[in-house]
Order: sequence, then structure tokens, then C-alpha cells
Amino acid sequence: MDVVKLLEQGLLAYLLFIPLLTFHEWAHAWTAWKCGDDTAHRLGRVSLNPIVHMELIGTVVLPLLGILSGTLGWGFVVIGWGKPVPVNPNNLKHPRLQDSFIAMAGPAINLVLAALLLGIAKIAAIVGQPEVVEIIAKTAELSLFLCFFNLIPIPPLDGSHLLLNLTRMSYETYYRFARIGFVLIIILFQFGPVRLFLLRTVDFVFRVLARSVGLDFY
Repeated sequence: MDVVKLLEQGLLAYLLFIPLLTFHEWAHAWTAWKCGDDTAHRLGRVSLNPIVHMELIGTVVLPLLGILSGTLGWGFVVIGWGKPVPVNPNNLKHPRLQDSFIAMAGPAINLVLAALLLGIAKIAAIVGQPEVVEIIAKTAELSLFLCFFNLIPIPPLDGSHLLLNLTRMSYETYYRFARIGFVLIIILFQFGPVRLFLLRTVDFVFRVLARSVGLDFY
């Protein structure tokens, strides 16, 4: 595949990544609001406006660097995240439990979106729109990648909140850990087995969801 084609595919993936990320961060903010913490709501984060959820490193630099690296054949996996949704545990009745619930709302919405998208892809297949099916399926797969990537227990990813709350880690320790989190994520993804495990997990769940609606892409 030529470089131009790879670049086009990478940019398409980025354009699909932004709305999926927007729903992901919206789910965090909305869930926090419903749990009794209006911090994110007051900051305008209970919104489907992508701009309010974007940050320089996680939403722009790393994803575009991944696209460029993949285009050049370096095998870099496109990773990224949005601006972390602020949560004040003092506003929660059950801080540890509800913080974990808020953290899992993002991956959960990506899983739900993937299932809904594959349902739409099935309809597109029935009416004979294979190009539409392909784009929607890629979007669903990307949504699943965002879901499982965010379960990694390293800040600022959502899985780190499960680690924080299950181990009863102090918030001070967690925030010190968070300062180098994005560096640790980049280092982690230099290991092939880590990337392979994540991609195989996404592929497995994608197949299960696709077959549940009568689609088989393999």
C-alpha cells in the first residue's frame, strides 16, 4: 500500500477517533454529575462539543504521531486520550465506589457505541452499501480499541482509577504517579506483546459483537 493511501486511512481514523473520544469524555462528565459532583458540569464538560474534551498531548500530538509513524512503516499504534474529567471526591457520597463507576462510564459508552454501530452496519449491508459497512465497522473497531486501551491502569487512563480505589492508594501518591503517566504509556506500547494483546482483545470482542448481529468480516 502506498504512502498516500496509508496517510488517507490514518487521517480517516483520526476523524473517527474524535467523536468517539467526545462521547467517552461526555460519559465521564455526565456520570459524575449524576453521582452528585457538578465540577465537570460547571466547567462545561457535560457536552458533545469535541473542543472542550481535547488536550494537546493525548488528543493531538500522540494520535497524529501514530498516524505519521504508521505511514512511514514504523509500526506505531495510534493511541490517545481526552482531557481528564475533573472529579471532586468530596462531592460524592461513596467516593471510592462512585469514582470507579465514573471512570468506567467512558469505556462502557465505547462498548455500547461499538454494538450500536455494528447494528447500523448490518442495516447498511442489507440495503447493499458495502462501502458504508466498511467505514462503520472500522469506527466500531476503533471504539472498542478506545474502550480497552483506557482500561490500562496507568494515569490518565480510566483503569488507573480502579487501581487507585481497589488498592486504597492515597490521592497524593496517585497524583505523583500521574505526572509521568503519559511517558509510561508510550514506553509500555514499545513492547510488541502489549500491543498484540490489546489488538487481539479488540479483535475478539469485535468478532463477537459483529456475529451477534449477523455480520462476519473474516
